[in-house]
Amino acid sequence: MQAEHEGGNHMADPYPKYARLRERGAVHRVRTPFGGDAYLITRYAEARAALNDPRLSKHPKNAPAFLREAGLVTGDAGPLGVNMLSCDPPDHTRLRRVIGKAFTARRVLALRPRIQEITDDLLAALPAGEEVDLIEGFAFPLPITVISEMLGVPVSDRDRFRTWSRDLISTASAPEVRQRREAAATALTGYLSGLVAERRERMDRELASEAQPDLISALIVAADRHGELDETELLGELMLLLVAGHETTVNLIGNGTLALLRAPDVLGALVADPGLVPAAVEELLRYDGPVERATLRTAVEDVDVDGVTVPSGSLVVVALNCADRDPARFDRPDELDLARPDNQHLAFGHGPHFCLGAPLARLEGTIAFTSLLGRFPGIRLACPPERLQWRSQSAMMILRGLETLPVILGTVNIDFRPRRAC
Repeated sequence: MQAEHEGGNHMADPYPKYARLRERGAVHRVRTPFGGDAYLITRYAEARAALNDPRLSKHPKNAPAFLREAGLVTGDAGPLGVNMLSCDPPDHTRLRRVIGKAFTARRVLALRPRIQEITDDLLAALPAGEEVDLIEGFAFPLPITVISEMLGVPVSDRDRFRTWSRDLISTASAPEVRQRREAAATALTGYLSGLVAERRERMDRELASEAQPDLISALIVAADRHGELDETELLGELMLLLVAGHETTVNLIGNGTLALLRAPDVLGALVADPGLVPAAVEELLRYDGPVERATLRTAVEDVDVDGVTVPSGSLVVVALNCADRDPARFDRPDELDLARPDNQHLAFGHGPHFCLGAPLARLEGTIAFTSLLGRFPGIRLACPPERLQWRSQSAMMILRGLETLPVILGTVNIDFRPRRAC
């Protein structure tokens, strides 16, 4: 893995290397930066099966020793504490049920007017005809504001959330990175503990979980009244919601906008017909999704993958973005196609760990792209795409996203020629 996937060229365009791996086989034994090996799954059918395989555990207790030595696993917890993403049934089933009671479809749909309002305010603050960083000015503040309001945490703390989140999801092995990751976990846990204590004192305990005004209150009811999760799980779930609730959508908007700017025909079609945006969101998720690789799994017994035995105790990594470019599943996979039929991509995972926040991400993405292109139909890159900087988290990267996205926000006269070097 380290030899195949590290380096700036891979970050800018990992898909040629992924294609070569996919052609050679569905699974590859690769070296990680931490001294141990992992099995990388690259093809769609095998990736989908792996995501739904109970023999591939998410629980940190089963993780290989080298991940513990690298500080990516501590006791029975990962960087985001004890939560539904890092456990197996029956605990996973219980925790997902608890979150599902609070993170309901009704609650998400009720957010549409507020998401539109936040989007309009952010876009109104951006200067037409001038260069802006779309990540800083739009892609980041939109989802962090939405999830902060859903949770009931101060939006004014969003810069602190961003710093903690980036440190928590970094999988680099350098000692200083590990120290920042541990410090971020301690700081965010303490911050959330204070919010929970404060909310407990003033919330209306008579209201049911689904009727609470925010997710923190809803989860407190589940913990205190129903005993469905303990305090450690409560804090872990909140950490997961806060981090996962914005990081992926930042990348969806950033990666998706870049993909559109590099495909002027597709961009023009969306400007001409905003009704195509929901389908475009699905295709953008498949084409260059915000989660490059699924969170880590460990085989708890020998598993056969396309004739290759993955031994018990082995680390397994599912390359979601590679699988979503598999020509055996998607016709012309390297093309951005708004009319792509049966677009069952794996951007949100598959199986029991399918992303619970998918409806919210889809809603935010649809509103974001519709409003952005409606207000600035002449948006264009402010530099050549090869000069853009991608976030790097080491060869074990999970998320895929841009550091910045400099654009010119034109309101008319679409022109895709870059203006300067980044």
